[in-house]
Amino acid sequence: METAISQHFGEIALAPASSRAVTGRFTLDGAPVELDLNITDQDHLDEAALHKVDYRLRFLPELVDSARELIAQELDDVESPAGQYRRFHCQNLHDGEAKEVFGVDSPEEITTEVFLRALRLAHVGIFPGQPERYFVLDFTLGEGFTDEVLIAAADSDGVVDDEVVWD
Repeated sequence: METAISQHFGEIALAPASSRAVTGRFTLDGAPVELDLNITDQDHLDEAALHKVDYRLRFLPELVDSARELIAQELDDVESPAGQYRRFHCQNLHDGEAKEVFGVDSPEEITTEVFLRALRLAHVGIFPGQPERYFVLDFTLGEGFTDEVLIAAADSDGVVDDEVVWD
């Protein structure tokens, strides 16, 4: 069985196999980020495709910055998924949660900048067979605080889609 070595995923079998997700890790601003390389039966995963994944991950910090800019633009629109996510997670904070999650003393101090600083990248799904939705980025306010995420996607060239989804 032919294999290739990925900087982020280790040794990966290249031979056609059933659909699978290979896990990996990336460190962004000193924090670990889970990676999932999602391979379907129809994908042609070869050494060049795997090299492209590793190469594109070099630009993950810039991709995250672009996604954060899009989220920031949507936060003030209460009808947008990002605005709804913010309102939902900030309206019923219990004692100490504003400090614990956002680093401020009261919910009234949660500005757009404070909210964005608290929002961290937790997971990246990579879909090499889907060039228009190559990266799927899951942002969270923290596992202990919420199990819901804001999702942004980017194509294989690193261009962030203009839609953010709340899941």
